[in-house]
Amino acid sequence: MTLTIRNISAGDQPNWTNLWRLYLEYYQTSVSDDVYQKTFERLLDSNRPQQNGMIALQDDKPVGLVHFIYHAHNWRIEDACYLQDLYTDPSMRGMGIGRKLIEAVYKAADANGTPSVYWLTEDFNKPARRLYEQVAGLTPFIKYQR
Repeated sequence: MTLTIRNISAGDQPNWTNLWRLYLEYYQTSVSDDVYQKTFERLLDSNRPQQNGMIALQDDKPVGLVHFIYHAHNWRIEDACYLQDLYTDPSMRGMGIGRKLIEAVYKAADANGTPSVYWLTEDFNKPARRLYEQVAGLTPFIKYQR
């Protein structure tokens, strides 16, 4: 079995939509069709290099995705990279796909001169947190949101 991780392309929209919908359902949320369309357009827009997406394919079958955003940071000269969404098809979990998607973001961030990559997850997401603790350090920050 061959795993390929690559940037999202125009032909990926149906598979990307399905994967992102499953990701959002996991977090018990949803977005409108307009948000799906606009987000996909932004991920492909060469005039928006700060917004990025990759898809994981196992033998050409879509099995995961990751979205990440570069942004300015007031405490450093270089940008920071926010890994916003990470999803692996439940039937494929435990096979290293999530780790490979994170590593692909690390590689892209390094190529962009962006050493800091960070993300958030729900406290209850224990399986993902076991992976995250292997590939990153847990910070003491607590999120507040308006």
